[in-house]
Amino acid sequence: MSDVDALKELVVKHKALKQEIGKVIIGQNEAVDHILLSILSGGHSLLIGVPGLAKTLIVHTIAKTLGLNFKRIQFTPDLMPSDILGSEILDETSHFKFIKGPIFSNIILADEINRTPPKTQAALLEAMQERTVTVAGHHYELAKPFFVLATQNPIEQEGTYPLPEAQLDRFMFSINLEYPSFQEEVEVVKNTTNDVKPVINALLSDEEINKFQHLIRRIPVPDNVIEYAVTLVSKTRPNTENSPEIVNNYIDWGAGPRASQNLILGAKANAAVHGKYSPDIEDVQAVAYSILKHRIVKNYKAEAEGISEKQIIEALF
Repeated sequence: MSDVDALKELVVKHKALKQEIGKVIIGQNEAVDHILLSILSGGHSLLIGVPGLAKTLIVHTIAKTLGLNFKRIQFTPDLMPSDILGSEILDETSHFKFIKGPIFSNIILADEINRTPPKTQAALLEAMQERTVTVAGHHYELAKPFFVLATQNPIEQEGTYPLPEAQLDRFMFSINLEYPSFQEEVEVVKNTTNDVKPVINALLSDEEINKFQHLIRRIPVPDNVIEYAVTLVSKTRPNTENSPEIVNNYIDWGAGPRASQNLILGAKANAAVHGKYSPDIEDVQAVAYSILKHRIVKNYKAEAEGISEKQIIEALF
């Protein structure tokens, strides 16, 4: 199959995926779009929202429609790295045997990732970046495709451990889930208080997802679009030659090179699912907020004056 035919197939599959997910998930279109874009780009996503906004259900439903293995890890203060990665045990022949942990799956739902100490949060770092795990000096490859979709509750801060910037940077997208509209909430209540269970069909396989990931990486990008993405990221760094006044006034730290890479990958995926053969500046802007907002650190002045990350990022376009 040529790349052009494969791209047309991706558009059809993406539309079908959205319809299948819509059987269970009402609204939250942007969140679903960005999770699918991160999966097609080979990235990870962090979902942020108050309890009851179907964060876990979205991930579970997407895993089903993609036909991938799915494991949920509930992060708690007493969770240990070995509970995630696995550990070596003595078998009946007195030899050490490695028992794989839940990380050995295609989609990992890291539920309430900020509820566990840094030692356990860090157990995910190698898996997220290298797609490998090292236990007792042995190196283990993870299944492909591999995605971490983590959830975080923004209102409960007592007894939580905020993710360090180095780990936040590993997430391609930071996705805010908002409250549903009145009509959407009416639909949610109707659909979840009856005895009908929607049947979710698997529309893709791991081989097809790997194929689409390679296809997206092969999409050509004009130099002006790459330069636009890199310029956009460099503008977030205060007191540099490209930084505007709003950044110098309200930002302590800007985004690193990983943001530029993710902007281009996200723009390629966004262009692909809309049937375009090459991304343009609008595709970069479509993914910029979710890619940049967790990579910039506002200062006290921004907090005091109520300046949001969205205002700052949109001022850079």
